[in-house]
Amino acid sequence: MNYLAHIFLSGDDEELLLGNFMADAVKGKQAARYPEGITKGIRLHRLIDTYTDTHPVVHETKARLRQRFRKYAPVVADMYFDHFLASRFSTYSPEPLVEYTQRVYQLIHSNFELLPPRIQHLFTYMMRQNWLLSYAEVAGIARALEGMSRRTSFASGMEHAAEELQENYDYYAHDFTVFFPELMAYVAEVKEGL
Repeated sequence: MNYLAHIFLSGDDEELLLGNFMADAVKGKQAARYPEGITKGIRLHRLIDTYTDTHPVVHETKARLRQRFRKYAPVVADMYFDHFLASRFSTYSPEPLVEYTQRVYQLIHSNFELLPPRIQHLFTYMMRQNWLLSYAEVAGIARALEGMSRRTSFASGMEHAAEELQENYDYYAHDFTVFFPELMAYVAEVKEGL
């Protein structure tokens, strides 16, 4: 899953959210440097990634994308799923996406000093360009994937991923609709044992 899904799955626990958001930049035992709540968020992020990577529906999604995007298929799938979460946010949350993203940005910004340098750099762009809200539109996903494509060391094809999404929108929407409630149920279960 990508940023919006990881943040959303953290629920209302602010430290859990911060840890889940920054987890990709925290390697191995570095998690122990953070307060317990943030460490739990880092663990939650890793559990979400493992569950997602091994889920049969996600496997089918990535297989559909692999021919066109090769090793970047998982990245594209994550972005598609963030799009469907953002575009259907009212299905999963009573809080409007506009208000939710502003609240999340404020929370992360107020804890900016806790973020690893790489995430501080990323967050500056995320907030300025309002990535989380922009994911609700295919054009926002297109901008994000084009930006990622420019930063890859060789041709990724991700600059064409929005076209793929539009051409096969219903397939990917179906995958998300089946997968995401199962992920939410899994997260609700594992959060109790963190």
